[in-house]
Amino acid sequence: MKTLVICSGGLDSVSLAHIVAAEGNLSRLVSFDYGQRHRKELDYAAAAARRLGVPHHLIDMRPIGAALTGSALTDDIDVPDGHYAEETMRITVVPNRNAIMLAIGFGVAAANGDEAVATAVHGGDHFIYPDCRPAFTEAFDAMQRMALDGYADVRLDTPFVHRSKADIVAEGARHGTPFAETWSCYKGGEVHCGRCGTCVERREAFHLAGVEDPTVYADPGFWVKAVADKEAR
Repeated sequence: MKTLVICSGGLDSVSLAHIVAAEGNLSRLVSFDYGQRHRKELDYAAAAARRLGVPHHLIDMRPIGAALTGSALTDDIDVPDGHYAEETMRITVVPNRNAIMLAIGFGVAAANGDEAVATAVHGGDHFIYPDCRPAFTEAFDAMQRMALDGYADVRLDTPFVHRSKADIVAEGARHGTPFAETWSCYKGGEVHCGRCGTCVERREAFHLAGVEDPTVYADPGFWVKAVADKEAR
């Protein structure tokens, strides 16, 4: 099944691209520049496309992103430190981001004869991001089938939606994902900060999966305290 993968350049989506490629189904990667402060992730998505030998479509969503105000990912708002499960991490929500990106992804897939759009949303996203939850992905899939009815048959593939990030690390490792060639940190510095929600979740996932983490963190030990603080709540 020819599958387009929505790829940010992060650990989850690059792992998904490698898994789909190993199955012989990867047709292309689609990424989005929405003005995110950590847009360096897009370089990692482009590198993944080159490595896997598929086209890379980079969609310029900066004018749209400029209108989706109020997020630490797009505005001049500090990205908070700590585990993802903390209430403060809601400031990283970009409203309707996945719905917009998936709608474009389905259009690209239909135009190119692809049969599926795959996205790497996972169970750990559900607490904070409403457009990563199963209820959303199921409804979106049904909506898109109606939107393309009679023109194209494209389905939404969400293989991680009920799985953890540690599961993704384990599965990605089995399929040879070069984790050092992925970017998660929301702060977009020279190296991963080790303190923001994505860094803490990334480091914890490698620990839980029993896979060596090749990532360089500015604060490599912060995740232990962040996880402990979460568990104490």
